[in-house]
Amino acid sequence: MKKSFGFLLAAAALALVSVDVNAQAPADIPADMNALMSKYTCIACHRPNQKLVGPAYIDVAKKNYSDEEIVNLIYNPNPSHWPGYPPMAPMKQVPKEDALKLASWINSLDGGSKKTTTKKSTTKTTTKKTTKKS
Repeated sequence: MKKSFGFLLAAAALALVSVDVNAQAPADIPADMNALMSKYTCIACHRPNQKLVGPAYIDVAKKNYSDEEIVNLIYNPNPSHWPGYPPMAPMKQVPKEDALKLASWINSLDGGSKKTTTKKSTTKTTTKKTTKKS
């Protein structure tokens, strides 16, 4: 009888501990972003408005990185950008499409619209030299 009660108690405790990841998500993370952040373990170190192991996403947004720059930092983190935090592991397993979705959402936290690319348009002006023939 004691063994059955112990087993039942252990099963109940396990059921309480194993809750759905979406139920644990902070209210300020949309479900689609929470799914991506959970899938790629971003949520283990980052929150929208709270510093954890890594910076809060709103602080990342304030740096005015383009979406492409954030994607590059996901794949090739640069610890010098975030002194005082432990270095992030490169997350090269994140498909670019998902990384862009995350980057776009992160940038939306600052309320402004960021560029999606880091390339600057340059205009070339050419001047033609005209000579007068007399």
